[in-house]
Amino acid sequence: MPVVVGLGNPGRRYERTRHNVGFLVADELARRYGGSWRARKRSEVAEVGFDLKNLTLIKPQTMMNNSGAALAGYRAEDVIVVHDELDIPAGDVRVKVGGGHGGHNGLRSITNNVGREFVRVRVGIGRPPEGVSVTDYVLGGMDRDVKDAVPKAADAVEKILTDGPERAMDVFNRRD
Repeated sequence: MPVVVGLGNPGRRYERTRHNVGFLVADELARRYGGSWRARKRSEVAEVGFDLKNLTLIKPQTMMNNSGAALAGYRAEDVIVVHDELDIPAGDVRVKVGGGHGGHNGLRSITNNVGREFVRVRVGIGRPPEGVSVTDYVLGGMDRDVKDAVPKAADAVEKILTDGPERAMDVFNRRD
């Protein structure tokens, strides 16, 4: 059964930060498919039906740097992770299979717990302006471009599930 993991930090303090865009995408998918969130172990989980399959949506409740702990027992090839990405312009959405963590501590934790070969939906948040630390930037308020990318990122997850990651990359990684 496929698992979609939206990365973020739990708690009201972090709700609308750039780092929590993965949570917003998971919420969007739950809304589209009538899922309701319930607590399970170290996560909030929503089970939904998608294209005649069951789909598990997960929002780890462990703080970003320990996200992988919420995925114990899952195999990398069954996991789609939605996360913020500094190296992509704000509002752009890209799909990738495997790779390193690129300094993203949530991805580092997942890689350490399930391996590297999971599918990623990367939501661009852009780079911080001069004089702003990366930590302050990712934990800062979400820009309109990033908020507007949430439905597109949910569409990318759907494309991965229906047509596979390669086709999703063809559609979402295209630069016009």
